[in-house]
This record gives sequence, structure tokens and C-alpha cells, in this order.
Amino acid sequence: MDSIKEVNNLNKSDFLSIFGNVFEKTEWIAENVFKSAPFKNFEELALKFISTFEDSTKENIRKILNAHPELVVEQNLTKDSTQEQNSSGLNQCTTYELKEFKELNLRYKDKFGFPFIIAVKGKSKIDILENFRNRVNNLEEKEFIEATQQVKEIASLRLNKIIK
Repeated sequence: MDSIKEVNNLNKSDFLSIFGNVFEKTEWIAENVFKSAPFKNFEELALKFISTFEDSTKENIRKILNAHPELVVEQNLTKDSTQEQNSSGLNQCTTYELKEFKELNLRYKDKFGFPFIIAVKGKSKIDILENFRNRVNNLEEKEFIEATQQVKEIASLRLNKIIK
């Protein structure tokens, strides 16, 4: 999108088609944001997305966390997740790395009740694996806060990709 005017002129269907996956598989956030149009600028649009997420109930935030795929092993990835994971080399894991990702995914999900979430842009698969190893040892409240921060980072990156 080249201008905020273009965004403001979108009908609901087109808006949801473009912005519906800013928060992974959570189109209702885009629906809520659409109701706030017109926007003064891209910053206001981005702020509305983030604030809608932050103002959600803890239960809805958990649903959003659970909408994210498990790294490396998930079969049904959205186009966005596929591109993001591939950009970090997660589609090129060795047998040993794949085994470790599978084990960490199980441990993490059992412990926290949602998949491990990390904004992968600019990180290698080794960076991600190291982060995973460390975060699986976090206390539940600390990890919930970290996961929500990562979700906001992913959403911001996706928005920047759409509007820049």
C-alpha cells in the first residue's frame, strides 16, 4: 500500500484480505481496526492494531498465542509464517536440529500451554534454537509476557511489509 488514502478507500473485504493475518489467523483484530477508519496516517493504523491486541482479554490473547504455529514442525502454515520461517533457514534444519525443535516444541507447549513464539526476522535458525533453549526454562508469567511481546513484534513486521 503506497498511501493511507488507499487503505482508507478499501472496502471491508479487501481490508481483511490484506490485513487479516497481521495477527496470526486472527482476523477479528483486523475487523475491529477496520471500524476505526479513516486513519490519519500509517502510524495511527499500526497503533490501532497493537492497541486492539493489548486491550484484549487474557483469554483472547492466549487464543492468539495458540493460533501461532510450532516452529519447524507445523504442516499448515500461513503464507506469512512460511516466508518468515524460511527466511531464517528453519526449512533447512539438519536431522539433529529437527529432533531438538520437536522436543523443545513438546516441552514448551506442555509447560506453557501455547507454542513457542519468536519474531524470526534477522535471526538464524541457530539464534532461534538458542533462544528456544533459554526461554523454555522461564517461569510461566515471564514467558507469557515475552510471547505477547513477540506477537506484537511479528504483527509490526507484517504491517511494515504491507504498508512500506
